Amino acid sequence: MHARRKLLPIAVLISGGGTTLRNLIQKIAEQQLDAEIRLVIATRAKAAGLRFAADADIPFQVVRRRDFDSVAAFSNAIFQPCRDAGTQLVVMGGFLKHVLVPNDFVQRVVNIHPALIPAFCGKGYYGHHVHQAVLEYGAKVSGCTVHFVDDHYDHGPIIIQRTVPVRDDDTADTLAARVFEQECVAYPQAIQWYAEGRLHIDGRHVRVS
Repeated sequence: MHARRKLLPIAVLISGGGTTLRNLIQKIAEQQLDAEIRLVIATRAKAAGLRFAADADIPFQVVRRRDFDSVAAFSNAIFQPCRDAGTQLVVMGGFLKHVLVPNDFVQRVVNIHPALIPAFCGKGYYGHHVHQAVLEYGAKVSGCTVHFVDDHYDHGPIIIQRTVPVRDDDTADTLAARVFEQECVAYPQAIQWYAEGRLHIDGRHVRVS
């Protein structure tokens, strides 16, 4: 492990089970990620992932899309608490709602997608829907993609991708499990690079120095 650096303050956005959040909490605890989770925001009060925030004594809020009459109002309700918490990076982990990235968070929001963007991505491609689509298409490889977030689904510049084979006997569950193993490596790596100031964006290209 490298010498400890100043911790990057982050917020994590979730909608469901919080497995990505759990992985980040674990990596931080193991001193494999120089970050501090200042805030967790969920879009559902019953999001199972909130228990991971509670168990780790991380402040959390619930911001429901249906409580706002526009995407802009909802987006502001998401990002204002991130500002208030002093976060420098917003990390989406199974966050399923569309948001507009405000100017002060451009290139400061990241997401992980359980496929190799630009394949099997966009609106409606989430969770097991992605893996089932990969299997039905007959793809031979899949994987995960960490990317910067812009105002479109699964569209921003790609930071890192990791691949897995698609096996003839795969189900959506077995493929999802294999992809998630790579997510657990790729996302902390991408966030660590960001924390170290090693990511440089040039158009659609992200360089790692």
